[in-house]
Amino acid sequence: MALLDIFAGAVLPIVAVAAVGFVLGRTSDVDTDPLNTVVVYVLAPALVLHSLATADFSGETIAKMTVAVTAYIVGMVVVAEGVGRLLGESEPRLSALVLAATFPNCGNYGIPLSDFAFPGGGRAAAVLYLAIQAVLIYTVGVYVASRAGGGGGLQGVRRVLRIPLVWAVPAALGARALGLVPAADATAMQTLQLVGDSSIPVMLLILGLQLARTDYGAALSQAAVPSVLKMVVAPAVAVAVALAVGFGDATVARVFVLESAMPAAVTPVILVGEFADDLDVGGVSVPEYVSTVILVTTLASIPMLTALIALLESGMVI
Repeated sequence: MALLDIFAGAVLPIVAVAAVGFVLGRTSDVDTDPLNTVVVYVLAPALVLHSLATADFSGETIAKMTVAVTAYIVGMVVVAEGVGRLLGESEPRLSALVLAATFPNCGNYGIPLSDFAFPGGGRAAAVLYLAIQAVLIYTVGVYVASRAGGGGGLQGVRRVLRIPLVWAVPAALGARALGLVPAADATAMQTLQLVGDSSIPVMLLILGLQLARTDYGAALSQAAVPSVLKMVVAPAVAVAVALAVGFGDATVARVFVLESAMPAAVTPVILVGEFADDLDVGGVSVPEYVSTVILVTTLASIPMLTALIALLESGMVI
């Protein structure tokens, strides 16, 4: 009953909204590119600004989350790279495997799930995680994706400077440090909250739309290794990192583990599409390969995350 309650209270609302997007994607021709642009340039930055400006986080908590997310990403890159090389993978598949196994969908899946699973602090901690990963995925992630295309591609890292989501982090923290954050009931903050809150259902609808467009086909049999790394190894690495960092706030620690255990992120599809869209291995394009991992891990995440939330709430893990 406890698992059913957790599923109904935390996972089912996420699945239901994403399912609406999936059905919409199957029955109509909805272009997700404009929606992604609105989320990246307007809705998500507003969510980050409001959440970080109003969250009751100490500087120590922010620093520990930064260290933890960085350690997790670096650790998973090393593990995935090592496993891929042991299995004889080469470019462009190796870089695609690393991206799919490393970066979790901590935004349009992780934020709402953390909010439902840990009300009263889960959303703010998840937003902090997202903000830190955004910097890493547009730096480390761009570098790894550029290898799949056979080049350094380091100039692509500059794109991080054009992503408002990244600038929202120092803006919010700077406003906090200088005491410039308006009162919670001020018109500016209420407007910011309204815009930011709207990002959550839009993110879930985009997730469903993207899953509906996934053409897995022949790539399904090739998705096993990155899927196992993402859904089994990644949570274990996250638990080890959380214990090593020693979060003072249990909710922040549990959200960190939950966010790290999310299925594969969608952004790597965009990255490999930019650098290796015309490459394929065994008749499967690199974007199709990553998209299939996203589909497999998203489906597998429903029972796995339900069980993980139960473990986290019980205190048996963190």
